[in-house]
Amino acid sequence: MASIADSPRPRWMLGGQPCACLLICPIIATILVSAAAAKYSGGAGSSADPYQIGTAQDLDTLGNSPGDWIKQFVLVKDIDLTGYSEKNFHLIGGWVGLGSTENRPFSGIFDGKGRTISNLSFRDADSGACVGLFRYVNVGEVRNLNLANIKIVGNGTSTGALVGYLEAGAVVNCHAVGINVTGNTRVGGLVGHVGGAVAQSSSRGQVTGVRYVGGLVGDVSEGTVSRSYSKATVSGDESVGGLAGATINQASIVDSCYATGKVRGDTGAGGLVGLTAQGRIFRCYSTGAVTGDQNVGGLTGEVMYFGEVIASFWDKERSGQTKSGGGTGKTTAEMRSADTFINWDFDLIWAICDGLHTPVFLWQIPPGDLRCPDGVTILDFAWFALQWERADCGAVNSSCEWADLDESGDVGYRDLAIFAENWLTGID
Repeated sequence: MASIADSPRPRWMLGGQPCACLLICPIIATILVSAAAAKYSGGAGSSADPYQIGTAQDLDTLGNSPGDWIKQFVLVKDIDLTGYSEKNFHLIGGWVGLGSTENRPFSGIFDGKGRTISNLSFRDADSGACVGLFRYVNVGEVRNLNLANIKIVGNGTSTGALVGYLEAGAVVNCHAVGINVTGNTRVGGLVGHVGGAVAQSSSRGQVTGVRYVGGLVGDVSEGTVSRSYSKATVSGDESVGGLAGATINQASIVDSCYATGKVRGDTGAGGLVGLTAQGRIFRCYSTGAVTGDQNVGGLTGEVMYFGEVIASFWDKERSGQTKSGGGTGKTTAEMRSADTFINWDFDLIWAICDGLHTPVFLWQIPPGDLRCPDGVTILDFAWFALQWERADCGAVNSSCEWADLDESGDVGYRDLAIFAENWLTGID
């Protein structure tokens, strides 16, 4: 009797191997791909289809997935990290030591889409360096992200609410409120160490450290901080500033920034920057009260030989300081006058309401604030009503005196809806 081995091969056998794999393998591959994507709320990690971060678990998974730190991500919901701490939450990016081949930076893109991550409390007791929601970023970018009620305690160098060590890459349009950041060296409300670019960002809260302590950033090396501000209260021992603790490289640039928070430092305390060892400060100002023991100044505590301060000012009355390592002191009234800020760009960067307040950024002004930049009020509504149903809006008339909020060319109900959405919104 013929054995099974002697029987003709069924049509689904090819060369002695089951060709059913031609059908089954694609199904298995699809399942595996789906399983990989399922660790987040969707997406594939590409620019066309970024991974979706929609839960606290998604964010923690990202911190525990070094292989994904070159990918692209988008925040699809506000995330509350209440209940997470150093015991059950993984920060993003890995740092072992300067020059170590084991360092694993985040080098992808994380787009917050204007949403908020809140209520993280994290105390670092192990690494001693680079602590923040993103420990270490190199070449990557974090943008359009808000942080609220974040408490970070670092044990060593480079501590910030958002990024500990920004070697290269960028932080753009990121804002932190209600922060409490504590560290040793290079401590910033938003970023600890800046070797890349920080732009159009802000911080509010409290920052405490020992050396190179700033309301927004700890220190600026081969990097740039621009069109940004801090309203944080800052305290430390050495090189303490309302915006940045220090600029330490000839390539350091702080351009078009301001700080309004209180500053307290022992040595090298300034309303904007504690120590300008090298680099340049250009078109900046500060108004916060500054106290300290030595090298204390209204704008900068100390400016060394290779440091430069250009077209920058501080409020002598509100700061309590009549001297500064760099910059020009003005009265409170002068600080609220456009005549003080000669050659500043009030077309593309700044705005001021003469006699009411110091300059603010155009990006701070909410839609519907049509007149003096002071928030959306009844005066703005009256001005909006005067432009109602105009259909000739364009560059020649400043988009119907800025009342064409949806930039459609006319002033109608869609503009009214935008105006109503921002009613009584103030300047940040």
